[in-house]
Amino acid sequence: MSSFRSFRAAAVVLRHNDWGESDQLLTLYTREQGMVRALAKGARKITSRKAGHLQPFTQVTIQLARGRDLLIVTQVETINAFLPLHNNLNKTSHAAYIVELLYRFSYEDEGGNPALFNLLIETLDRIEKEDSAWLAIRYYEMRLLDEVGFRPQLFDCVNCGRKIQPEDQYFSFSAGGVLCPRCGLGLPNAIHVSLETLKYLRHFQRSGYHQASRARASLGEQKDTEILMQSYFTYLLERQLNTPGFIKRIKT
Repeated sequence: MSSFRSFRAAAVVLRHNDWGESDQLLTLYTREQGMVRALAKGARKITSRKAGHLQPFTQVTIQLARGRDLLIVTQVETINAFLPLHNNLNKTSHAAYIVELLYRFSYEDEGGNPALFNLLIETLDRIEKEDSAWLAIRYYEMRLLDEVGFRPQLFDCVNCGRKIQPEDQYFSFSAGGVLCPRCGLGLPNAIHVSLETLKYLRHFQRSGYHQASRARASLGEQKDTEILMQSYFTYLLERQLNTPGFIKRIKT
């Protein structure tokens, strides 16, 4: 982390918690420093000018000073409030999902990742503007895995190395990729993955968003892809995410 006593950063507010009588403890993802925590003093006071800039999902430019134990917010300016994400519960839940994923795979003081920061901004914008979040979420998941070092192998069998053929396959969470039928059949830690589900996963992995947006998955294929990805994240994180359950509840 920079040694400057005060520095300016491009950031997205991931979450905030009450701190003391009137302060807020913020978790920010910054372009320059990655994930950091900072204290916004007096942010819960009615007269505070900072409060409106510090809601979750808000893209800000923020000035941070180094306190004894925590960074201190001295100035903040909203770049994009992404207001529709707060006014639509379905959009709120999907924004919360991508934020939770980023939070679970990030650590304080690990340094900035501009590509991951840009992916976060772009995905919030897509969830805000697009009618369905399915495509934006699946694309985000695949790009996130690339950036955090868990890119799944989807084009060759992770066990024997043979090129994957156009047929149903298996997916191994522990091996981090696809197993051909010969290697995957009967393995206790391998799940069946249909040709169509694999086709979409591969499409998202090797395509830019414009190309990926041409995908026209059926509802069944969307569900299968979602289940596989969330199961993979559960394996990697060794815990279930909180937001998928919330998303399911608001859909029923």
